[in-house]
Amino acid sequence: MTGMLAASVLADHADVTIIERDFLPDGPQPRKGLPQARHAHILWSGGVKAIEELLPGIVDQLVDCGARRTRIMSDMVSKAPSGQWFRRFTHSRHTNLLCSRDLLDAVIRTRVLKNYRVTLCQETALLSLEGSARRVTGVRIRSAHTDSTLPADLVIDASGRGSRASVWLQELGLPPVDERTVDAGIGYASRIYRAPGDTASGFPIVNVQADPRQNPGRGGTITPIEDGRWLVTLAGTRGGQPNGSNEEFVPFAHTLPHPIIGELLAGAEPETDVVTTRNTANKRRYYEKAAHWPDGFAVLGEAVAGYNPVYGHGLTAAAQSVIALRRILGRHELRVPGTAWRIQKAAARPVENAWSLAVGQDVFYPGASDQPPTWVERTLAAFVDKAVDTGSRNPHALRILLDVMSMEKPPARLFMPDMLALVYLGRKKPPLEAPPLTDHEREAATP
Repeated sequence: MTGMLAASVLADHADVTIIERDFLPDGPQPRKGLPQARHAHILWSGGVKAIEELLPGIVDQLVDCGARRTRIMSDMVSKAPSGQWFRRFTHSRHTNLLCSRDLLDAVIRTRVLKNYRVTLCQETALLSLEGSARRVTGVRIRSAHTDSTLPADLVIDASGRGSRASVWLQELGLPPVDERTVDAGIGYASRIYRAPGDTASGFPIVNVQADPRQNPGRGGTITPIEDGRWLVTLAGTRGGQPNGSNEEFVPFAHTLPHPIIGELLAGAEPETDVVTTRNTANKRRYYEKAAHWPDGFAVLGEAVAGYNPVYGHGLTAAAQSVIALRRILGRHELRVPGTAWRIQKAAARPVENAWSLAVGQDVFYPGASDQPPTWVERTLAAFVDKAVDTGSRNPHALRILLDVMSMEKPPARLFMPDMLALVYLGRKKPPLEAPPLTDHEREAATP
């Protein structure tokens, strides 16, 4: 995703070659190098706006292919990590885009590869960077067991969690880059169901979030996707992860902080077997703090930071980092010294926003980090709990909270005077005692 979006921007300035290890399918099909595509993906409104800005009309294309626009919180039933059910309201300014990751990738890939300035080299491995500690001049690649060198004025690493950029930079003689890992030990299990009853269109997202105060923490989500299906993802931290058993999938859903997902699956017919993953650690590489940085090289997307997928911010942060790339290239020539460093610094801002949201929860699970939560993290988490409680009981506070969760505003938005007034002085309705599904939605899900 990051690479395709970046190629669309770079093609306005130069010819672009995409180096891809996988063989990419023609349509929305699974591929080996994207195992996380089998689990739930939500493109928050900050990401929806970013991809539409990068590729005008792409959201309508996705909707025409089966994706669905949903309004938050109108079309979402969600239980917060701290236990509250969020209220749903009619007027929403935040929009999610729901579909399978395979469909999302296929539509964007097809759009980008139509550009005559973009060339795709499939089943090709990138071995190393060419150049020196002062400037990257190209890459060493391997295709069909043949090694060759590809010269480049700018190399963008968009290779995701498996990025070897830190190793490549050290091979050029640069010092190691600071890293931090926060791993709550979360495991995921997902399965696709045929939507039960009369729920093929219009059914809300149902999200039960894990509580960091409980060990193990467990959560899950039902994401309606194209072709009248539900993509159901369940998760648990160390000692409480779901396994790959088809028979144990629904019983596990009944062990979440609320059994609503298990109850809704009672009338749903599975279409696939259960698939699992354990590679969910938050890992941050602080490239923007490097003492020295070579011209001609930048790192974007999850190659900078990978996040626990439960928060759904990876795609949005990636798209926003490409917006940063476009902004820098609109002001500075691609080949000018210092441009790559400016790209790296700018791309760090959306990364940091997503990182703060993810780590602010996960760092509190036992064994998640070698270093305990800092005073700042503890203070921030305590305030966020108050903000979430206020958001569940006051629609004005919830809209501000969603500005941040949707990555339209940075986390600092929560500390503005209007939000502080709502948290500490505002009127609050009593907490909801049950998930806010309508009678019609419950009846529609009943076989």
